[in-house]
Amino acid sequence: MNVVEHLPAIEERKAPTWRSFLYDTVLAIAGALLITAIIFLLHLYPRIPNISFAYLLVVLALASTRGLYASILTSVTAFLSFDYYLVPPIYTFTIQRVDEWLALFFFLAVSIITAQFATALRKRAEEARRHEREMHILFDLVRVTNREDDLSRELSVVARAFVDVFSPWGVRACSILLPDESGALTVRASANGLAAIKPEERSSDEEATCSWVLSHGQSVKLHETSTSLQKSAYTLRVSATGRAELPDSRYALYLLPLRVGQKAVGVLRLKIEGNPHWLSSESSLDDEKERASSQTAFFWTFLEQASTMIEQASLRQETMQVEVLRRTDALRTALLSSVSHDLRTPLASIKAAASSLQQEDMQWDEEARRSFANTIEREADRLNRLVENLLDMSRIEAGALKPEKEWYSITALIQDVVGRLQPLLQTREIRASLPADLPPVKIDYLYIDQVLTNLLENATRYTPPDSPIDLSTAVKNNFILVSVADRGPGIPAGERERIFDKFYRILGSQRDTRGSGLGLAVSRGLIEAHGGRIWVEAREGGGSVFRFTLPLENIEEGHFHDE
Repeated sequence: MNVVEHLPAIEERKAPTWRSFLYDTVLAIAGALLITAIIFLLHLYPRIPNISFAYLLVVLALASTRGLYASILTSVTAFLSFDYYLVPPIYTFTIQRVDEWLALFFFLAVSIITAQFATALRKRAEEARRHEREMHILFDLVRVTNREDDLSRELSVVARAFVDVFSPWGVRACSILLPDESGALTVRASANGLAAIKPEERSSDEEATCSWVLSHGQSVKLHETSTSLQKSAYTLRVSATGRAELPDSRYALYLLPLRVGQKAVGVLRLKIEGNPHWLSSESSLDDEKERASSQTAFFWTFLEQASTMIEQASLRQETMQVEVLRRTDALRTALLSSVSHDLRTPLASIKAAASSLQQEDMQWDEEARRSFANTIEREADRLNRLVENLLDMSRIEAGALKPEKEWYSITALIQDVVGRLQPLLQTREIRASLPADLPPVKIDYLYIDQVLTNLLENATRYTPPDSPIDLSTAVKNNFILVSVADRGPGIPAGERERIFDKFYRILGSQRDTRGSGLGLAVSRGLIEAHGGRIWVEAREGGGSVFRFTLPLENIEEGHFHDE
């Protein structure tokens, strides 16, 4: 079973605390006083009239790292300390000269403006990094889900993604509910234990609430310690039983509709720790989406992306089901049209021959009776081969084909098949090139017999009646190569692979169209079950050559059949 890939988490947003304010305050005051001490000890003022702008280094540093509060506090502290320690008369906040007043206030204004600009640039850089990370997360979500072909796997990926991505925001578990064939909501995927409640344990209020979310396309928030659900414009009373997945009052359960446009395709259940400011609202969760800030907009974008992907996956599954039904119907039609003809033809011949033999007003001589009997036997064999092909094809497609291999001589097998098909081949010249020193091969005798029978029947069916058929064997690279060559019209290059498909016929040809179209498909399945391969080539001088290979193995003593 494949492991669900984890997505990177979104950046955690921490609210400022008193510790951070205290730290900013200490840094701001200490930084300003440090610059003041340097200027004071080195007697830089008034030798350098504009030395006050040295404070801007601290202001810029704190604005770009700590924020606006620290930088403005630095500006004010610098203004006061510069006046108190450096501007005559020192150690007082009195300023005697007007130009020094103007210089100090100009410095304070420039310092505050610089702090605001630097803080704004810092926020924009953080926003850019956050947007880049969010885009990478959305791209990873699409990439991971697109690798899955199964709807259940895609839903598991989405559920896991909500927990992975939004865990810094308090999301601890997630489950996805989709309507089944009867319209009832069922949990199709879950992450971190927020699984389905058993139908017998689920309260009617919970089912009604989930159905309400799906039908109205609005969100619901449930506190375990409360028996009320906060909904848009009204409150619904529900039972608190059946919610073992919320063992602590610190958690809340959010039911969010998975919407594509105006249509809700499912329900998302999120187990969230605490009271998230990014998802809650005093009036309605849906109002929160409409007025979402840049910080919370990503959650709704992620939810919409997940909803769209779930809808697309559902549509793909429905399309596949429709395609399977269409192909099944086409296969059924092809099977009936192909097999019905092949079934009727031998049955009609058998019926005609049997009826003729039973006519009491006719006196048939011995030769005529023998002809009718041969017809019955030949058509019965033909009917038997058709049924065998159908049964073998069904076993091949079901993966239930298991050859019972034993050691045989491939030369003896070919001679047996040619002898058995002599009534079919009596008008043909069979030219065989079968070396006497061929090693035995481990095969299922009946299956390879059927492959050779199918190939020889095709050769007689689709070639001129007086044309020869060539049979040959050879050893090639630890395989025995068997070839059946004819002098028929040949097979176009673009059709040489497709003729091994079920019920396939070459279009636009003047060939004899009798046959079910199963012989070559069955032959390929039988040969591949032996570890070999089968193909067709154009024959020099006209015609086709069908070849197949059988792997050679070390012979086991006492297990060789020469007949």
